[in-house]
Amino acid sequence: MSKRERVMRMSVEQPLWRALTGYRVLTMLYAVGLFVSVYDDYDRPGAAIVYYVVLCGWTLVTLPRVQSAAACARWFLAVDLSIALAGIVLTPLVVTQGHIDRGGPTLPSIWTAGSVLAFAIKGGWRWAAFASTPVAVANLIERGHPARDTVHNVVLVWVASIAIGYVVEVARASERTLARALEIEAATRERERLARDIHDSVLQVLAMVQRRGAVIGGEAAELGRMAGEQEVALRTLVSGGLTPVARGPVGRGAREPDAGPADADGPVDLRAHLAGYAASDVNLADPGAPVEMAPEAARELAAAVGAALDNVRRHAGEHARAWILVEDEPDEVIVTVRDDGPGIPEGRLAQAEGEGRLGVALSIRGRLRELGGSADLISVPGQGTEVELKVPKTAPARGKAGQ
Repeated sequence: MSKRERVMRMSVEQPLWRALTGYRVLTMLYAVGLFVSVYDDYDRPGAAIVYYVVLCGWTLVTLPRVQSAAACARWFLAVDLSIALAGIVLTPLVVTQGHIDRGGPTLPSIWTAGSVLAFAIKGGWRWAAFASTPVAVANLIERGHPARDTVHNVVLVWVASIAIGYVVEVARASERTLARALEIEAATRERERLARDIHDSVLQVLAMVQRRGAVIGGEAAELGRMAGEQEVALRTLVSGGLTPVARGPVGRGAREPDAGPADADGPVDLRAHLAGYAASDVNLADPGAPVEMAPEAARELAAAVGAALDNVRRHAGEHARAWILVEDEPDEVIVTVRDDGPGIPEGRLAQAEGEGRLGVALSIRGRLRELGGSADLISVPGQGTEVELKVPKTAPARGKAGQ
């Protein structure tokens, strides 16, 4: 038996349905007992007996209908409530006026509450409120005026049924959440198992092909490079299953990501925009959970990362490695791009801007400035370069940051 099946069998609804079944039988016997005990109050006992025959027969025959929500059809609820209402309205026609003045019970008595509770368990608090309303009206009609005890009973049934209906809705939502969590847990376990198997076989072979190809050179080097790219893609798939946003060349040669759907109005996962940059020489480390940002902010931040990686490819050499670290802070998102290249000589950035090469000034800092963020560059000659990109969670719309 699976965990989800055990959850369904432990459903909070099943005890409620079983309790309702017992309630209907006991209140049926109680109503008949009340009739016998106050037999002298009935002007037309024959009509009452006919009603009780119908009530008892209906209650016993329909016991399977109150075993589960699936079995409790709408037509059954409608007929069940109609029998209860008919008994309440029929009461003044078969009893003496003194019975009514003394606040005597109606023909179905508290059996009526079972009909309302069936609505509550089946459809929640809204159905309970719907069923309670005609019962309240029928009781007021039977009594002839809004007596205190009648109003008290009506309000009690109304509140109790609505409360039970609400509890049932909350319980169902909790069960769905638990079932979904169990599905995710099972999927995660299976993914971990596959990841172990793949790591022990396919990934090791691809890594070996990459290393041997780099050593042999020539066409083997190209084959090794392709094996390295496939290793990264497969590792990303088994670890997180992220689908990269469609873009140009994957890896450090990547430029700006596609704009994506123009009508996107909800937050997007930044990791999907950055996944395409992962390559054999670019390691991507993310929090393992969605990093939600506004669509435009995510695109611009990913484009800034692409510009930083492009600088690594241009200035650190083809054999330099790069690392992308994503941090999801409460108020901001921080993406750090680091490489193991020779670093940037002091004054080189100012010289590049003076010569008109504005990659860092415009492609990186300019983008972050428009998002209300910042870009800090730290470089030590011989120890590589680190670019830290910060974007606030409440980033302003593009083009408004400087206004």
